[in-house]
Amino acid sequence: MFKFLICFLAGIGAGLGTGFAGMSAAAVISPMLITFLDMPAYEAIGIALASDVLASAVSAYTYGRNKHLDIKNGFIMMVAVLLFTMVGSWVASLLPNTAMGHFSVVMTLLLGIKFIVKPIMTERRRREGVGAKKRFFQSVICGSIVGFICGFVGAGGGMMMLLLLTGVLGYELKTAVGTSVFIMTFTALTGAVSHFAIGGAPDLWCLVFCVGSTLLWARVAALFANRAQPRTLNRVVGVVLVVLGAAILAVTYIK
Repeated sequence: MFKFLICFLAGIGAGLGTGFAGMSAAAVISPMLITFLDMPAYEAIGIALASDVLASAVSAYTYGRNKHLDIKNGFIMMVAVLLFTMVGSWVASLLPNTAMGHFSVVMTLLLGIKFIVKPIMTERRRREGVGAKKRFFQSVICGSIVGFICGFVGAGGGMMMLLLLTGVLGYELKTAVGTSVFIMTFTALTGAVSHFAIGGAPDLWCLVFCVGSTLLWARVAALFANRAQPRTLNRVVGVVLVVLGAAILAVTYIK
């Protein structure tokens, strides 16, 4: 029962973060499983990535049905993310341990505050006014940055992607989140498969509980997000990110 409760609560945070803001489930589920269930970090990350796959996929489907998904540029960005994740991992293996472990948590908090204080009200036509060639190079560059940071730091991909999609590529918030979860579906699948292939099968019950809870709450969040007004969605995303960031910091410092 305790295992179910921890996984369910972790799934709530991960699902809301994924459905509302394209946040990686690993940022919420991993510290919860490691802290409260004494699970090895590698196994916890594998379960988190597996939870991310279906949650991101159902969120991307929901955003796509509501025409808030840019598959063409999202695919270009995804390829760059996958390639430079490997580059970042290789570079990180050559360097001593750094003090960047809380990078994604701090960014989550700052991004949440940003959405509350200064909402993103970019209109779709502003993005569509950019030439195809320029969008291609922007997608490659942004994907490369996100991938390198993911591989080097080990976290922060979802938040970094959302920041670049809205701040650099000029996406309005719903399309940014929809495109982000589309990309995260494939990056999470790649990560989960590699983790399980290297580390072996995870705790089956934890996997089922986390995947189910994350999927449920991601679906709820995505449905609400696509019906909300832009300003309301900005506020909700901001509050969710701030709460999740603070909760992750609290969980991290419990031990």
